[in-house]
Amino acid sequence: MSRSAALSLPECRGQSTADAVIRQGRREARAILATGSKSFALAGILLGRRARNDAAVLYAWCRRADDRVDEAGVGGAQSALHNLARELDALSAGRAQLPLDMALSELVERRRIPKEYFASLLHGFDMDARGFRYATLADLDLYAYRVAGVVGLMMCHVLGVRDGRCLKAAARLGMAMQLTNIARDVAEDFRRGRQYLPRELLSSGDLGRALAATDERHPSRRHVAGAVEALLRRADAYYMVGLAGLRDLGARDAMAIGAAARIYRAIGKVIARRRFDSLRTRAVVSLPRKLLLAAAAALALLGRAPTRSSGTEVPDLLVRFDDVET
Repeated sequence: MSRSAALSLPECRGQSTADAVIRQGRREARAILATGSKSFALAGILLGRRARNDAAVLYAWCRRADDRVDEAGVGGAQSALHNLARELDALSAGRAQLPLDMALSELVERRRIPKEYFASLLHGFDMDARGFRYATLADLDLYAYRVAGVVGLMMCHVLGVRDGRCLKAAARLGMAMQLTNIARDVAEDFRRGRQYLPRELLSSGDLGRALAATDERHPSRRHVAGAVEALLRRADAYYMVGLAGLRDLGARDAMAIGAAARIYRAIGKVIARRRFDSLRTRAVVSLPRKLLLAAAAALALLGRAPTRSSGTEVPDLLVRFDDVET
């Protein structure tokens, strides 16, 4: 781990005008969160107002960046990534213009979010843009760290986590959620030209043959189910580490993050009940089930009270992928 360096707040227009634009950016962020992820939006309700707004800004910017790369297609993905890198440079230099960018710039300056985390996120998007194929689960871990683990680390800044062990746990929790996404979206990703299941679990032709097969007993279908099971087993181990890290959060924060983790973990359990067949229909968790899981997150606090009640600090360490793996 090393000391962190953060992006800086733009100096522009006059403070009152800048504040108005930042408030507009936060409103846009809340709207993006409400439509982009019902699970995260539900968990966010449990956060305090400031943390909820900050989390929405972070989610919205990351979601918008991901969408821009995806929507650019194979031919335009590198250009989209180049433009995102330039926008981050502009944020660092205090030249943000769009409301959401200005809201992000204010957030990263106030909570000292390291610019290295944003660089890692773009590296993850670049792996998608280049059609990276994964040989091992360790390769997939790197991708999951870049696109989701660093988001967990950014949330540590939003919530004021300082304990180095809990920072690593937050990265693992983000990685667990990403592995769950991959297990759920195997068929959808394949149709978009992406295959995340590592070669050590699945030969290159198995997935295409499995999608073409109508009999769930087809060997390729069984091979894919076995790979999904291995992926979810790895995710489950990361959830255990991540949930243990909630001890460094205040009560409301621990409840919100715990609810989000349990809801995502439940997606894997839905897939498991289908014998790990995620090819035919997309696994979802119903709203009543989500509410029960949120209640379970609250009850979990009764047996292990968080160690503090506020989130005014910010981390002073930078957690890299190698730190998470050790």
